[in-house]
Amino acid sequence: MHGTSGYREAAAELIAQYEEVTFEQLHAQVLHLLPQRPVRVLELGAGTGRDAAWLAARGHLVTAVEPVVELRVHEGPGITWLVDELPDLARVVGEYELVTAVAVWMHLDEEQRRTAMRRVAGLLAPGGRLLLTLRHGPVPAGRRMFPVSAEESALLGGGSGLAEVHRSGRADGHGRAGVRWEQLVLERPVS
Repeated sequence: MHGTSGYREAAAELIAQYEEVTFEQLHAQVLHLLPQRPVRVLELGAGTGRDAAWLAARGHLVTAVEPVVELRVHEGPGITWLVDELPDLARVVGEYELVTAVAVWMHLDEEQRRTAMRRVAGLLAPGGRLLLTLRHGPVPAGRRMFPVSAEESALLGGGSGLAEVHRSGRADGHGRAGVRWEQLVLERPVS
């Protein structure tokens, strides 16, 4: 089973679900850690592009990476869509001041997470930050998900030269039983 299994088939339902929660609601605990000046942003698993649109509206240049093109909703200035996927990100080039992976990490097995962390750390500019949002809870039918933790993710980041600057938890924004989330922000030190 592939990490995107079930997403094409459920695209219409998922689009409605993603769009009912705003960027500010989803990221309230880390808004203060996001760049205030326009920067280059890499959004991994961009889904509908809701987050990309919010960031682009604030002047950021966003590369929105999403392997399931059926989910794509938001287009516009400041957003460049790219079909690619973790862990390798074979088509992604450049350095980014912010990389986000929201509700993505749990689709990668342990070895893929190690590979992905090294790859993402290599894409961060000095002083750049990685925002991970980790899902915990029951796996929906037809999907591929693995247990993830902030502890493991922080250790993987540390092994790739990143330092933890934030960790928090929250309830599920959709009220799903047994589902909860953690946010982790890792930073590449300025040499």
